[in-house]
Amino acid sequence: MADTALARSRGHARTTERERPPRRRRRPSPLHLILIPLSAVMLAPLIWMVLLSISTEAETRRFPPGLPSGVHWQNYLDAWHQGPFGHWLLNSALVSVSCVIGNLVLCSLAGYAFARIPFLGNRVLFVVVLATLMVPFQIVMLPTLIVMQHLHLTDTLGALIAPNLATPFGVFLMRQFFTTVPKELEEAARIDGAGRLRTLASVLLPLMGPTLATLSVLTFLNVWNDFLWPLIAVQSPGNMTIQLGLQNFQGQHFTNWPVLMAGTVTSQIPVLVLFVLAQRFFVRSIASSGLK
Repeated sequence: MADTALARSRGHARTTERERPPRRRRRPSPLHLILIPLSAVMLAPLIWMVLLSISTEAETRRFPPGLPSGVHWQNYLDAWHQGPFGHWLLNSALVSVSCVIGNLVLCSLAGYAFARIPFLGNRVLFVVVLATLMVPFQIVMLPTLIVMQHLHLTDTLGALIAPNLATPFGVFLMRQFFTTVPKELEEAARIDGAGRLRTLASVLLPLMGPTLATLSVLTFLNVWNDFLWPLIAVQSPGNMTIQLGLQNFQGQHFTNWPVLMAGTVTSQIPVLVLFVLAQRFFVRSIASSGLK
């Protein structure tokens, strides 16, 4: 009986395979003629950075440049031991994660208020928030530093966290998502006795996984790679982030480029891993939020 059932299942599988239409081969699009060179241009600095990180100091100064004679992993060990590299990584992780949590909470609340709560000046205030996206950071840099001084947060990690707890883009992204959610879901939650915060936490937030993931990744990338603001707000080596700490590898008259590139590669590994893991959420978020 078992052999008969197995034979029938195999026959059914073969019949199903025969009935399946042949897969169409994807032909190269003319757009690839543009995308492939652009990808090569974007990958070239990353590849060159990795090659320099495994080269010797003499190989980085020769012209024309070429491939390294071997893989010199000692550069990564030197980069780790020439400064408090692990402490800098920990500071960057603490600042970035704190800013991500702040953006998820505050931008969700603000976006929900703009999308669902009618109040006087709703549209005008939202336009003002969007207008701040066009203001360069260099213009508000000194006022922000003065505020941090009055709050006694300069030269602390709090000075790096506080200005990035909420962003106009995060508010805009959350608001665009909430406008796509049917109001019937909220009305059903209100009939069950749920308030606005309960509706937001129990009904809406579980639906916006891709949007929250996108905001998390973008915020993490922005804060992790930030150099200008930590350069102004932090002076103590113990409070430096990884991007600011790498500056210590550059001397006034001499720079050990292999060690500096090894430290740079190490600092970018968490960012690359996070982006690869979360890249599939970007398309979902853009499609659900109505961005183009």
